[in-house]
Amino acid sequence: MTRSIAVYGASGFGRELMPLVRAQYGGPGVELYFVDDGTADGVSVLSFDQFLNMTHDEKRVAIAIGNSTVREALDRKCSDNGISVLDVRSATSTVLDNVVLGEGSVLCGYTHLTSDIRIGRHFHANIYSYVAHDCVIGDFVTFAPGVKCNGNVHIDDHAYIGTGAILKQGNPGSPLRIGRGAVVGMGAVVTKDVPAGATVVGNPARPLVRE
Repeated sequence: MTRSIAVYGASGFGRELMPLVRAQYGGPGVELYFVDDGTADGVSVLSFDQFLNMTHDEKRVAIAIGNSTVREALDRKCSDNGISVLDVRSATSTVLDNVVLGEGSVLCGYTHLTSDIRIGRHFHANIYSYVAHDCVIGDFVTFAPGVKCNGNVHIDDHAYIGTGAILKQGNPGSPLRIGRGAVVGMGAVVTKDVPAGATVVGNPARPLVRE
């Protein structure tokens, strides 16, 4: 049986993800590729149609796209063409008790999920991020490097949490909430709920004022 495995996305994050995919899924009978809808500097890429038309027995992809809306569209495109998605987990990541992770998750190096956590589809957790107890995270949520998500936090679909952001611990029955499509800026310290679609920055985090 021959298997072709691709990292969909050949930009910076894709190149970071490929060694994790190789370590987790590489081996005899496995061929690894980058797939991209454009061109990429420094790596050889296939178009999606080229990958689709390969004659391997099995084809699977890991989606390495930061933009959550694009990530969702590519997931749908793969599903429509019978290509399943991979879960990617660094050997240095940690997942403890009673954690549910949806398909297509990516856990980069030194990420940590503690206990009693529910996470939806295509969650990306970049290096040194953590999720503490009793958190609920939706689909297509992105954590940049070094995110600190403390306990009892609920994050809706398509939210983006920037590098080094800190989400204050909520309370049982009254979690801290990050709304759908919200953006938490780099280094922000979130102490209050963030509405859907809002962008917050600073310490304490406040809505971004655009000039």
